[in-house]
Amino acid sequence: MTARRILVVDDNHDSAESLAMLLNLDGNETLVAYDGVEAMQAAAAFKPDVMLVDLGLPKLNGYQVARKVRQSLSGDAVRLVALTGWDEDGCRADSEAAGFDAHFVKPIDHAALTKLLSGYATATVATSTA
Repeated sequence: MTARRILVVDDNHDSAESLAMLLNLDGNETLVAYDGVEAMQAAAAFKPDVMLVDLGLPKLNGYQVARKVRQSLSGDAVRLVALTGWDEDGCRADSEAAGFDAHFVKPIDHAALTKLLSGYATATVATSTA
């Protein structure tokens, strides 16, 4: 599997950290942010290949984060995946309209997420060879 730089954004600290750990075990490099403003700052510094973004975030919600990422100069290079506990009518359409490439309802099916990620292009992630 090709390693990716993945930014996990969720205001539920346990959920975010658990997902990041699973993704690290798959060989990815991860960073975690807990609100929309922190997500934007982290994205600018970390330059992720993929952002997994909860929709119900404080400060900037996930839809706002997606729109801001897409408006940035490198916004088309980042794959955006909505993560949410919401499975209401129209929620998927709203996430697509905001610029998300995919939409997952929590709890996340790790196998399905891994399959999705395997189809995404990636930048080179430095790994140590100690």
